Amino acid sequence: MNEMPRTATMARDTQADDKRHWPSDHPAAKYGKIGVLLLNLGTPDGTDYWSMRRYLKQFLSDKRVIEEPAWKWWPILNLIILTVRPGRKGKDYATIWNNEKDEGPLKTITRNQAEQLAARLSEHKNVVVDWAMRYANPSTESRIRWLQEQGCERILLVPLYPHYAAATTATACDEAFRALMKLRWQPFVRVAPSYQDNPAYIDALARSMQQSLAKLDFEPERIIATFHGMPQRYLMSGDPYHCHCQKTSRLLRERLGIPKEKWLTTFQSRFGSEPWLQPYTDMTVERLAKEGIKKLVLVAPGFSADCLETLEELDGENRHIFEDNGGEKFAYLPALNDSLEGMDVIEAIARQELMGWV
Repeated sequence: MNEMPRTATMARDTQADDKRHWPSDHPAAKYGKIGVLLLNLGTPDGTDYWSMRRYLKQFLSDKRVIEEPAWKWWPILNLIILTVRPGRKGKDYATIWNNEKDEGPLKTITRNQAEQLAARLSEHKNVVVDWAMRYANPSTESRIRWLQEQGCERILLVPLYPHYAAATTATACDEAFRALMKLRWQPFVRVAPSYQDNPAYIDALARSMQQSLAKLDFEPERIIATFHGMPQRYLMSGDPYHCHCQKTSRLLRERLGIPKEKWLTTFQSRFGSEPWLQPYTDMTVERLAKEGIKKLVLVAPGFSADCLETLEELDGENRHIFEDNGGEKFAYLPALNDSLEGMDVIEAIARQELMGWV
């Protein structure tokens, strides 16, 4: 018998022995479990104005996302953005909404990822898998409390962001740590690192792209690897996100054997008037179309699940930009989602970070 099972058995025996000395009215406490909590960004509870407003207020009030002084940002957010943006974004969400479950696709996919990961780790009877969102529901705090109620004394946090950024990975961890601060008996915690160059991730992306490209009825003249953008000053302040994205793009292109001149790396979803990471995806798509490129493919390696920024912005807005400026054949290749390839990545990361615990 190896060291870890023996240690776990000793811990259970010790707690069982201690229970004999508890007062008769001592509250019952479960123990001996290990939690795995998948963390993603979030999605509004509905497409109506007030659901969108609540979601956007929580998201855009996050100081990790908007690094502006409160005195400057508060009136802009509350008097302008939250007055006009909820209605417009609600219409965008309605175009991709999962009407069967009455939820955004990000929530549907993340739930599926957690359920499939639980099945893949089922040989470990003491592992409990769950999922949570940084914004809206299910909240990170509620799921951490639930895991503890199941007897999880240790929790592995898995932010589903391949590339570290303060506005994604860090704020997801912040929210988890805030929840832990409220607990008397805190579980021990690990955080899975970013995986921008993890061989399992690059291989899964390549396999997924090869399968999607094989289904097209055209050969793309250009392929754009597009990543979510961020203000340029965040990079200059030391955020490694840009470098992580560039590395993934290079490794993926090399893995697929695609010539440099056929592959571009761009950044999307800019917000506000200040400079963001460049080149911009929408401007690049427009330029290529005007230069005579007729067949274009977009892929978004930084998204672990398809959502508004991929389904509506890339497959919708950018498709129209390309076609309106002379392009003829356009395709957006789906994210890894809960596919076989996507689950291979999540499982590989979870098993790697659970080593020594299971």
